[in-house]
Amino acid sequence: MDSIKENLQRIKEQIPERVKLIAVSKTKPLEDIQQAYEAGHRCFGENKAQEMRSKSENLPHDIEWHFIGHLQSNKVKYIAPFVHLIHSVDSYKLLMEINRQAEKDCRVIDCLLQFYIATEETKYGFSMEEANAMLTDQQFKQLHHIRLCGVMGMATFTDNKTLIRQEFKTLQAYFDQLKQTYFPKSSYFKEISMGMTDDFPIAIEEGSTMVRIGSAIFGERNYNKQ
Repeated sequence: MDSIKENLQRIKEQIPERVKLIAVSKTKPLEDIQQAYEAGHRCFGENKAQEMRSKSENLPHDIEWHFIGHLQSNKVKYIAPFVHLIHSVDSYKLLMEINRQAEKDCRVIDCLLQFYIATEETKYGFSMEEANAMLTDQQFKQLHHIRLCGVMGMATFTDNKTLIRQEFKTLQAYFDQLKQTYFPKSSYFKEISMGMTDDFPIAIEEGSTMVRIGSAIFGERNYNKQ
């Protein structure tokens, strides 16, 4: 069985320099993250706010923490002081709460809008209509403590590569539409977070700038561990 360092190296060899690797460390112990850190990796993804806060307090402080799971509004306060990027903003209500908590911490939090692109009902995210309604709302213009940097999406969990590719193409099209309409002069609006362990090569071909890979680095997750 390869080490975490060897796994990281193998994945990085498959990823172009323009694409950022988010090592998904959710449910993994501190020792595993420390191993990846010592191998030179700095960007980690978590999906539970309190777990992420605890890890941030017990690991080196130059780690970039990315929140990648469904985030409940009442949990934003746990990560607002230090989170680097929230990938999974899936509602206007959540974005307003992130802004509120960021203001308390005197910072601006970078966020991605999560779009619903899959055929599975279990996935979260905006529709394009909902995103347009939010971005044209006067109240949105008063959110000075968040910065939208791009989009995120999860493809259907399937072996159908044609379907996966089509869903990634849809997310790329959403990004292009938002960029052209609302962020044409904003250099920071540049991220497309799509692609995980099973589908990241397709995601990269379709324009991903960030891939979220866990099991190929750390091994299979223990879902019984809370």
